[in-house]
Amino acid sequence: MTVTVDDHVTGQGDPAPAGEPRSVHRARWWRLLLRDPAATVAALVLLGVFLASTLGRVLIGDMDTEQNLRAVNTPPLHFENGWQFVLGSDALGRSVLARLIVAGGTTLSVAIPAVLISLVVGGAWGMWAGYHRGWRENVSMRIADIILSFPSLLLAVVVLYIFSPRVANIVLILSIARIPVYLRTARAESAELRSRLFVDAARTFGTKSGAIIVRHVTPVVAPTLLTVATLDFCFVMLSESSLSFLGIGIQAPDVSWGLMVAQGRQYLQSAWWTAVFPGLAIVITTVSATVLAAWFRLATDPAQRWRLALPRGRRGTRSALQEVHQ
Repeated sequence: MTVTVDDHVTGQGDPAPAGEPRSVHRARWWRLLLRDPAATVAALVLLGVFLASTLGRVLIGDMDTEQNLRAVNTPPLHFENGWQFVLGSDALGRSVLARLIVAGGTTLSVAIPAVLISLVVGGAWGMWAGYHRGWRENVSMRIADIILSFPSLLLAVVVLYIFSPRVANIVLILSIARIPVYLRTARAESAELRSRLFVDAARTFGTKSGAIIVRHVTPVVAPTLLTVATLDFCFVMLSESSLSFLGIGIQAPDVSWGLMVAQGRQYLQSAWWTAVFPGLAIVITTVSATVLAAWFRLATDPAQRWRLALPRGRRGTRSALQEVHQ
């Protein structure tokens, strides 16, 4: 018996009917995610970080700024002074757990807007340039080359040193530095789609270029751009943490994970948890986003989606493709 790609992925012996409801298609995505333990854990970690960063402030109140001089540098897992010191306290007696929650919200408030701005601007610009080609494409690529010629972190350091290191300035400079990534990706995809039969058919029937880009090009390019955005989220978050660590990112009394590492590095011998825990938060979040991006890349590619039904260690082997057709 030969099993098709869709049958093997969905785990059903019979192919799904052509008119199946959208809810069934949505359930397939959940089933694909649950079949990959690593991607499932990564999604749960990111969901937990997002919920803790957005809703945690309601639960902790002003606990991140309250000082308890009787609990200075309290080690983790000590509950004598309350549950809020489960991850210890810093040199001013502030809860590390509460500061991690607030710092996560600050870090996400920089990374998410920066990625969204660069994704929308760079993606739309790249699809416009790739579809029209000609001078539009040449000018766009030269602008992208000029931006990429400057190291993004060095460019951010110079700009933030001249202007005030506010959250809005950090988001703006990081988003501008990452626009060429999406511009080049969208340009390459849309330039290839321009010669496809369905685009030629739409052009033959008199559809305007803007409508073709929105209706036919964007749905095909969007999965690739979203995969790039997931990976770029890690880079932007690490860039913000690096800038805060250098002292030109988030400024006190605000706090971010990078700033917590910078403030706790001088206490590594006496209170290591003040720097290690925010560093672990950065590592765990970036690794989870990377794992989920790898899963999303396979899930959105019909030619590679069958690999998600195989064990993670066998997805790259030659025998994997043969196994699907047995």
